[in-house]
Amino acid sequence: MLDLVEWVAREPRPYAEVLEVWRTSCPRLTIWEDAVDRGYVARRPSVEGLRVMVTEIGETFLRAHGRMH
Repeated sequence: MLDLVEWVAREPRPYAEVLEVWRTSCPRLTIWEDAVDRGYVARRPSVEGLRVMVTEIGETFLRAHGRMH
């Protein structure tokens, strides 16, 4: 989950791109859903369409694990 949140923190990503890159065929790996449920990332409307952005909670999560500069 750290990798996903860090990747989104670099720049807001199109929602479709996030789902494509982070999709999995294993139902036990719910990284995307877990990150959303924990409030680390959120979907937000923008001029370009739906974007995924890191939240303040997500930034705190990254800092706590030495991943936020």
